[in-house]
Amino acid sequence: MLLATSNRGKQLLYLSYIGQVRTGDLTRHQPDVAALMAELSPDFRLLVNLTELETMDSGCMTELGGLMELVDRSGVGLIVRVIPDPAKDIGFNILSIFHYAHRPRIAMCNNMSEAGKLLGI
Repeated sequence: MLLATSNRGKQLLYLSYIGQVRTGDLTRHQPDVAALMAELSPDFRLLVNLTELETMDSGCMTELGGLMELVDRSGVGLIVRVIPDPAKDIGFNILSIFHYAHRPRIAMCNNMSEAGKLLGI
């Protein structure tokens, strides 16, 4: 499952990957993510939470790449990833090299508290 929400006042897009994520989850939510980003100004911040991720289908890599490109085109300035378990890092760093043409700043955190401090929320 993918949970996507935003906070316009804080210029923050939040994506949480929960449980078993399948390719269809990402495909189904891409229009929602696009609509949320349309409400944000360029240089917005993205918080990606993998705390509750159990597994992700290997077919999701293509969809994740497309989502990264959409975020990049929308003008993301900072990406903060919460990855408490290194085994849950499903290749975000490698995908970032190929799908973020504008090279936003990327930070990794071990928990949401650390991410909140980094983002000033």
